[in-house]
Amino acid sequence: MGPDPFGDFMFSFGPIFMVIFVIIFIGIILVAIISGIGEWNKNNNSPKLTVPAEVITKRSKTSGGSGDSSASTRYYTTFQVESGDRIEFPVSGSEYGMLAEGDLGMLTFQGTRYHEFKRVVND
Repeated sequence: MGPDPFGDFMFSFGPIFMVIFVIIFIGIILVAIISGIGEWNKNNNSPKLTVPAEVITKRSKTSGGSGDSSASTRYYTTFQVESGDRIEFPVSGSEYGMLAEGDLGMLTFQGTRYHEFKRVVND
């Protein structure tokens, strides 16, 4: 039997593929970090607005929870402002529980960052 050409190929190119994989992985992490910093900066430079709004819908997203891992739930609420535009924000679980579809009030937000929703009660 002669030399194994595929074994030589993997021996010579295997480390190169590992280096490329590590570079791509680090690149993806850097892009995510830079994107997060960019959004944080944009939000900080956006005006803090308080506008009349209506709670249109609520949703939750649960992930994990299989085997020995615990489940994680994220909560989202969609508001409609006077112009008819709809904006969805992540909210805390307690805030999510206090909001009901159809609630009217004043929504305060800054860029993509939710601050609060104060319900207006009409008697």
